[in-house]
Amino acid sequence: MDNNDKKRRFTPDSQGPRINGRGLAVFIAIVIAVVLFAQFNTKWSQGRERLSYNDLMDKVTNRVIQSGEIIYYGLGRPAEIKGEYIKRDEKGQQIVPFKTETLLTDKDIDLLHQSGLFRERPVNEFWNSIVLGLLPVLIVLGLLWFLFMRQVRVMGKGAMSFGKSRARMLARDKNKVTFKDVAGVDEAKEEVQEIIDFLKDPKKFQKLGGRIPKGVLMVGPPGTGKTLLAKAIAGEADVPFFSISGSDFVEMFVGVGASRVRDMFEQGKKNAPCLIFIDEIDAVGRSRFSGLGGGHDEREQTLNALLVEMDGFETQEGVIIIAATNRPDVLDQALLRPGRFDRQIVIDLPDVRGREGILKVHCRNVKIGKDVDLAGIARATPGFSGADLANLVNEAALLAARNNKKAVSKVELEEARDKVLWGRERRSRVMDEKDKKITAYHEAGHALVQLMTEGSEPLHKVTIIPRGMFLGATFSLPEKDKYHHTRKQLIAMLTGIMGGRIAEEVIFGDYTSGAQGDIKQATQLARRMVTEWGMSDKVGMVNVSDREEHMFLSRDLVRPREVSDETARLVDAEVRRFIEDAYNHAKKLIVENKDKLIALANALLEYETLDAKQVEEVVTTGKLTPPPAPPAEPLEPKADSPAVAEGKGDEELPGAPGIAPASA
Repeated sequence: MDNNDKKRRFTPDSQGPRINGRGLAVFIAIVIAVVLFAQFNTKWSQGRERLSYNDLMDKVTNRVIQSGEIIYYGLGRPAEIKGEYIKRDEKGQQIVPFKTETLLTDKDIDLLHQSGLFRERPVNEFWNSIVLGLLPVLIVLGLLWFLFMRQVRVMGKGAMSFGKSRARMLARDKNKVTFKDVAGVDEAKEEVQEIIDFLKDPKKFQKLGGRIPKGVLMVGPPGTGKTLLAKAIAGEADVPFFSISGSDFVEMFVGVGASRVRDMFEQGKKNAPCLIFIDEIDAVGRSRFSGLGGGHDEREQTLNALLVEMDGFETQEGVIIIAATNRPDVLDQALLRPGRFDRQIVIDLPDVRGREGILKVHCRNVKIGKDVDLAGIARATPGFSGADLANLVNEAALLAARNNKKAVSKVELEEARDKVLWGRERRSRVMDEKDKKITAYHEAGHALVQLMTEGSEPLHKVTIIPRGMFLGATFSLPEKDKYHHTRKQLIAMLTGIMGGRIAEEVIFGDYTSGAQGDIKQATQLARRMVTEWGMSDKVGMVNVSDREEHMFLSRDLVRPREVSDETARLVDAEVRRFIEDAYNHAKKLIVENKDKLIALANALLEYETLDAKQVEEVVTTGKLTPPPAPPAEPLEPKADSPAVAEGKGDEELPGAPGIAPASA
């Protein structure tokens, strides 16, 4: 069987009968012919003059009948007589067709034969009744069949094929995604490449006693490229590749999911060795114990069928399952054991080199300006997933097109980064002068304290332009990827969060509700420092957090509290102490540098947005040099290719999004 036969065999359109164009044309032609015949026959009958028996005999006797035909049904049965007679009137002589239905006797038949004007045509009544009786029924059944099969073709399944697998076999000539299109997951590509090599040359591994893995589970946050990696596997592997979603198994009918699982593996065994990709497997592979109440029996039956097919009595080699999920904690433990999913590949957020590679992949078809440094953009976007970076490049391209530029410059990429992180600027929002002034001092307080506190994250920009859900915001970006935070850094972060509320109190003698987000953010940070990270001397290195990362089973709701009331009061006291210490330190800085706070707020009222260098200039000199006007002409792209210039490596650009205190 060649590849084309396999594709025709396992495509969804091939399941169930189909109606081709030739059959449909023949059916329509038959219906039209029957309708035309019926209309013609009706017109032929209606166009004849109906004569009585006596009138017919008079015309036979007077020899005015020109020709006739006796359609004879037998003695004792009516006969139909058709013909033409000559009619003479004041207009002259004319030929009139006639029709007569009468009961004929032997004498009548002899008389008509002796006249020599009629010929006899017997009719087979049996076949005539069969045709006239069944033809309408056949037409109705044909119409119903046509409508039903059309609906079946739209559904892509046969009438009773609910239990058939919905796995789609990817056509090799249409799948254009390869490992060249995947960046930032080098380790995952190596592990998957080993499976592809095993399928291409199994003897290389079997010589040492190795066996092919039965399942590979790709785990990672949303947007990190799990499905894209599966598409690349389909493009690289020279074996049949089936793709299905976890939600395609469970339907409203009982037993459909288990039947589809069995049918999917039957298709795989017929095409072994092959790969089957199940996206979002947590839709069907959730834990079968829910704690309270009954479980979803249909889902459990589907999961049981999947477990048996992956590693049961009749398991056959050659069918490899590749699954993807971002919720591995909810999967059933029987599904995760070796022998079913032998490997778990963690696809995490990309590091700085991975982000640069992802940006290069997405910038292949985008015209990039000469001033763009993708290495710098990668350093400025820690915490971004592959989907975020793709969105960043797309937003920058749309922004450049909106501004009628010929290429995407550094300005558009930075604006797109800020838009993805914190939302779009809302310059249309009207703020009166009082609210604008309060927002300016609030954000100036954040920026001043953050700039003057040792251990704080590098300041990125300060703005009083509404962006996203904020009336104004102070943004900070770390210099590099961060995998842990020190106690000193977290306390500096708390101190910077306090700056906005204190600035309002010092300048206006009152404060507003704008610090709502700051208070919530500071409380959450201080509580984690005490309960999870062991940064309180009084509580010590004890995890007293009563919250779970993912609460998905009802048994988590009835789990008894493991923290005593005395410890809970101590935790609350320590959280309050961390926040009050940060508050007092921030207030001291603002009171001692009130003149710098006022200068920074005035600069914000004048220019609305200040970057880190401008903030440092205002704090140091008390004034701000007006920024240069933007260039009138758009940046030209490179003539040779849209590739960007490589980074010099000596620039210190800000990195990942940190905690950004902002007014609500």
